[in-house]
Amino acid sequence: MIDEPLERLRAAARRTREHALNRTATGLGHEDADDDAGTIGTDAALGFDPFPLLEALHRTGARVVVIGQAAGIMHGSAELTGDLDLLWDGAAAHAPALAAAFASVDARLVDESGNPLPARPDSFLRPKVGFTSPGASGDCCTPALPWGGLQVRECLGHAVTATDPGGLEVRYVSRQDLIRMRRALGRPKDLRRADELDYPDRRGRPSPSVRDEAGR
Repeated sequence: MIDEPLERLRAAARRTREHALNRTATGLGHEDADDDAGTIGTDAALGFDPFPLLEALHRTGARVVVIGQAAGIMHGSAELTGDLDLLWDGAAAHAPALAAAFASVDARLVDESGNPLPARPDSFLRPKVGFTSPGASGDCCTPALPWGGLQVRECLGHAVTATDPGGLEVRYVSRQDLIRMRRALGRPKDLRRADELDYPDRRGRPSPSVRDEAGR
């Protein structure tokens, strides 16, 4: 078992790339993922590597939190993913750093209808922006997006930080908040992944994510 959250994510990204290595592209992106399998079965898994974008977000000081299955992996989930979902507070003052990070990796942005957006601060002042960058695609969300009654803004304050030996810092949603997000969304994959993080493993010990947070 890998103990460090960012090393877990690196290892999972490698496994995702290996899993999709000989797959023929289908034209299905992260937005086409079904509610059970997730993005591992889409083209988003081809060459999946979230770290160029995570490093760019760190360099610009963008105030974002990793959510979704990438965060689940950082907490110890065994399921692979092909996307990177992010949450930020939606404040106009924080949008320039976000835009600079996405522009630096040549990300393509779209609105909720799939219309292209320029990589400018004002493009992010909407509930959700979809993105595709070399290595990772996903959604960049704000608390203004409907979350099934969940007070998502509180999740930003509860986020935990992982740091690797090179100094990269990545904030990601707490285990309990991720479980609540999963249950609020309620899709088969969300409920399955919530259960995975919510219950002890078969050896009767807390899951790695439980041990991580207990030691923080």
